[in-house]
Amino acid sequence: MDFEVLAEGLQFPEGPIAMADGSVIVVEIGRGTLSRVWNGRVEVICDLGGGPNGAALGPDGAVYVANNGGGGGPTGTPGRPLAPGGIDRVDLNTGRGERLYGEVGGHPLSAPNDLVFDRGGGFWFTDFGKTTGRTRHLSGLYYARPDGSRVEEVSFGSTGYNGVGLSPDETTVYAAETWTGRLIAFDLAAPGQVAKGGRGGRMVGVAPGRAFLDSLAVQADGQVCIASITAGITTMSPGGACRQTPAPDRMTTNICFGGAGLRDAFITLSETGRLIRMSWPDPGLKLNFAA
Repeated sequence: MDFEVLAEGLQFPEGPIAMADGSVIVVEIGRGTLSRVWNGRVEVICDLGGGPNGAALGPDGAVYVANNGGGGGPTGTPGRPLAPGGIDRVDLNTGRGERLYGEVGGHPLSAPNDLVFDRGGGFWFTDFGKTTGRTRHLSGLYYARPDGSRVEEVSFGSTGYNGVGLSPDETTVYAAETWTGRLIAFDLAAPGQVAKGGRGGRMVGVAPGRAFLDSLAVQADGQVCIASITAGITTMSPGGACRQTPAPDRMTTNICFGGAGLRDAFITLSETGRLIRMSWPDPGLKLNFAA
């Protein structure tokens, strides 16, 4: 595969956001920061602490971060000492970060992992859960408003929801299960509301081989590109058909689209601490509120 290395020495990068100015914002789980990659430099935007994981631009131009609290995750990254997991908001103008949500319905969030905004300005996020000794905290899917006014548990009880994304028509929200290699779809009746009887979701397909699904991005044609630990990028159609694109890192953790026609794929390689860019055969889906 042909690719360009945009940054090296990152401390477990994740959550890439391709910006209009040519920079790419990433999280560095290992050092607890939201960082910007630009012209060969890496600049820290905000030191959030914990384990910032997924990231997305919101309707107010701020970056919203799913913070897993550190202390490890599906890949065993040590990160920083344990901290409470939650959803954080970072003002890109000031670099100030603040906690937006730390609990849902009186239950503390465990290890929020990824998030995606719908066109109405609300966002879906996953909580991967944590393993403590021999005890496994289960995983859930949630919907929230960026002003702190609403957060709801939509589905709970998975063994590990990781990446999350919306179909182009926003009638389906996808969640990738790490340990099972399954992509799960939730059919929506309205923004933030699953269809009757659909709280458990439905299986779209299973990645071939021993692939552990991580974060994801959706193509303009509705296919879902899922970073797959040990297996590069797994592209899965809404009908479950799969193809895999190899990547030069065992821990390929996330992908986003940018550049002309959204034909550049920006991929985080977390074992080697790199952010790469490569040409992608199909255009990506433009994210809501993308810069």
